[in-house]
Amino acid sequence: MSYRVTLIPGDGIGPEVTAAARRVADATGVSIEWEVVDAGEKAIERDGSPLPSGVLESIRHNHLALKGPITTPIGSGFRSVNVALRQQLDLYASVRPARAIAGEGTRFPETDLVVVREATEGLYSGVEHWVDRDHTAAETVNVITRKASDRIVRFAFEYARREHRHHVTAVHKANIMKTTGGLFQTAFREMAAKYPDIPADERLIDNMCMQLAKKPEEYDVIVTTNLFGDILSDLCAGLAGGLGVAPGALYGENLAVFEPVHGSAPKYAGQDKADPVAEILCVELLLRHVGETEAADRVFRAVWETIAEKKVVTYDLALPGYTPHPVPASSCSAMAKEIARKVPLVDPHSPLPRPSGAGHGGDPHLEA
Repeated sequence: MSYRVTLIPGDGIGPEVTAAARRVADATGVSIEWEVVDAGEKAIERDGSPLPSGVLESIRHNHLALKGPITTPIGSGFRSVNVALRQQLDLYASVRPARAIAGEGTRFPETDLVVVREATEGLYSGVEHWVDRDHTAAETVNVITRKASDRIVRFAFEYARREHRHHVTAVHKANIMKTTGGLFQTAFREMAAKYPDIPADERLIDNMCMQLAKKPEEYDVIVTTNLFGDILSDLCAGLAGGLGVAPGALYGENLAVFEPVHGSAPKYAGQDKADPVAEILCVELLLRHVGETEAADRVFRAVWETIAEKKVVTYDLALPGYTPHPVPASSCSAMAKEIARKVPLVDPHSPLPRPSGAGHGGDPHLEA
């Protein structure tokens, strides 16, 4: 079977990591036709808009997209393309797995959890304004609806059931935000009662952060609102080794967009040094979504073995904090080539090699 997939290279390191992901996707033997469209800075230069209508039309037509990171200006400039894309296409469920790849770069080598984030409302609804004429006070409205809360909580329980996960935790701040947090809490409690086969509990956002820093192995699927999900998914990425190895997916009705959690890191653009793993693991998630399970398993296994071997890895994974025996850093394209080489060779059903050690180090993919 052949698949037609919209490809958005993105800004900064985006073109490099999406090229790496395409190389690995091609190595699986799955037939994919890529329709390349631009969003972000390049689209502004050409079309005068960071999110041209052609991008939305392409995704609606193909139902699948692989997206590179797109720069979101801080404090000024155009509004987030990422937020606009989610709202325009009603991509309401942001799913961000946090899996410790070969245990490298993390103090928690057994980390394996998923953050399910409502992605269309909350404090990212875009409802904000100046309170006074002198622009000395501003206000942002936290929009929480019962419809969206029910939808994302149901998605989390269905995801847990489908992926054979065993526990769902809701995260909110209903003790202080009694109306908006309380609405989400109520939706979760009522929905949880419809899934008696899946244990469920709740945590306040501040307590959840502490619990994850102490014992992430006790959590499985976390479902929460937009802002809290954005924060927690970066925290969980840190537990699993950093943003460089953190993929993500956005789901709507009959639409799916796969994107890394990390930002566009413009200071690394064009240097062929960015970690391609997050974008490559987005290909894994895409393949899993369309039912190409064995190809997805091969991609994951090839990534795991490449990092575990520590022979061809980018500079962030070669740092002393990640391994007791630092290795020379490889380029983004070289690591992608090595992963692609392994894809047809690995046995996706054999046990994964155990972690060779754990540490911690810097992260090259901070949003800038």
